[in-house]
Amino acid sequence: MKIASARHILVADEASCEKLRQDIESGADFAVVARNHSLCPSGAEGGDLGSFRPGEMVAEFDAVVFSAEVGKLQGPVKTDFGYHLIEVTSRS
Repeated sequence: MKIASARHILVADEASCEKLRQDIESGADFAVVARNHSLCPSGAEGGDLGSFRPGEMVAEFDAVVFSAEVGKLQGPVKTDFGYHLIEVTSRS
């Protein structure tokens, strides 16, 4: 059974998501950006979502988490919740 760990930042619009992606790619700390900008309660934990299995997250989120390169920033990923930046921290 696959299991993954990830962290994310959730914002309301794609433009904000792109701006935060640029900030992180320019050296901003993911966890600090998550604490300051994420609309998800996980933002308080630096965006950390812990570990989960396929099917525990919405489909669009799952598709990225269970296929993307570990440690590489992904997004914007649109879901019903908004726009996400996602970093897979581990997967087995």
